[in-house]
Amino acid sequence: MKVLSFKQPYAELVVSGRKTIDLRRWNTNFRGNFLIHASKIPDKKSMGKFGFLFLPTGKIVGEAELIGVKIYSDEEEHKKDKDKHLADFSFGKYGFILRNCKRIDGPYVNGKLNFWEISDEI
Repeated sequence: MKVLSFKQPYAELVVSGRKTIDLRRWNTNFRGNFLIHASKIPDKKSMGKFGFLFLPTGKIVGEAELIGVKIYSDEEEHKKDKDKHLADFSFGKYGFILRNCKRIDGPYVNGKLNFWEISDEI
């Protein structure tokens, strides 16, 4: 199954349903279900910004469905979806549109860049 790594607190914001668009600097043709991996190193500034002291890292924490990619051509368009992606324009212009996000208690694994594969036993 495909996996995508997120720094905390963004993995938590996705699995809790608060973040429904994930911004990236790269595009993808992939559509479908994937697992959410919380990277080993959190974004400390964002942890404080969203009020988190501790969140799990280095493990699979959820799953979601990628249903489309929205390309933001300018900052004004980007600002209209601020409540969905919770980030500024510097995070990227490709908005991965997510649905059916849920929390799971998966194993500890090393992450990778881009989408990566893990065995289906998870």
